[in-house]
Amino acid sequence: MHKYPIKSVTVAEATHKMEHYCAYQERCHKDIEDKLRTMKLIPEAKEKIILHLLEHNFLNEERFAKSFARGKFNIKKWGKQRITRELKLRKISPYNIKTALKEIAEEDYFIIFHELAEKKYNSISEQDKNKKYKKLVDYLLYRGWETNLVYEKANELISF
Repeated sequence: MHKYPIKSVTVAEATHKMEHYCAYQERCHKDIEDKLRTMKLIPEAKEKIILHLLEHNFLNEERFAKSFARGKFNIKKWGKQRITRELKLRKISPYNIKTALKEIAEEDYFIIFHELAEKKYNSISEQDKNKKYKKLVDYLLYRGWETNLVYEKANELISF
């Protein structure tokens, strides 16, 4: 027995909840499916709700992908590699991933990359050049910046 009884919801209640869930923040299909799974609905009800959300434009994969890419780039300073990886984890189609990455202006991409790399470089207190180099490279790669950019910038900042 569960400590708390599982409260069942009607399809109408679940639909209403999901509308609010989608209106609050852009969501992808995976988010919706995960949320519906917690509601213990039958598969037909889940399908009906997802269809309703799509028809009424509460759920839009392309819009989600674009918003996700812009947000992660502008706020978290993620590179395209990390954004792509995270979108793939959310089962976003390759087409929508490609479209989403177009939301990031090429010029802004490089400006942010250089600012981020220099800021991190200046914040690493490590004196050993090899360790400093490794910390900088690891940080930028984790953030999803392209390998060639990362090594080029690290070599520019840390001369051996």
